[in-house]
Amino acid sequence: MTGDPIGVLVVDDNPIVRAALRGYLDGVDGVRVVAEAADGREAVAQARALRPQVTLLDHRMPVADGLSALSELSRLSDVLVITSDAGPDLIGRMLRGGARGYLVHGAFDPDELRRAVLAVAAGHGWLSPVAAAVATAAVRAHASRQDLAERQEETLARFRLTRRERDVLDLLAEGLSNAAIAHRLLLTEKTVKNHLQHVFAKLGVHGRMEAVLLWTGRR
Repeated sequence: MTGDPIGVLVVDDNPIVRAALRGYLDGVDGVRVVAEAADGREAVAQARALRPQVTLLDHRMPVADGLSALSELSRLSDVLVITSDAGPDLIGRMLRGGARGYLVHGAFDPDELRRAVLAVAAGHGWLSPVAAAVATAAVRAHASRQDLAERQEETLARFRLTRRERDVLDLLAEGLSNAAIAHRLLLTEKTVKNHLQHVFAKLGVHGRMEAVLLWTGRR
């Protein structure tokens, strides 16, 4: 990559988690961990001083938790939440509060972390499959199946999506990975990836999170 590296602030009260996240990112070209913080108050102070491009933010921390610090942090940095809490209420509150992405501990690997950081730094959203499934379930709990189906039919017509692209979107909204979608639809992963690229282009979105939010009526 060219230009200045993406500065990342790692916020978690567990020093082992902070070290692991730093270790994952140390080998990513064009990314540099500029600081760490153990609570929300320290995170805000670091963000004010260093203006990192991306902040990796835990939720459960002493002094000030992630949610209480989110409003200020999201004005100073693009926030990617990384926490063990996959509850729909917290995911919704974090996204409404300004977080650009949400990863769940134990449900992502170093490569997804890399892709999520780069996506968030570029101004896009990122939801891990687990978080996407929870967010979708929460949406469907507050909207009737008929209303959702009608909105999706309108989306199909408006963006000229094919039925196969709809199938892929439905499974994407359930939180399935490309490999799982390929298995369910009896396709190759390459074919699924191609379908998703076409879907993203038609919808005018930049990734999985934005596509899911539009498909489920939250955008």
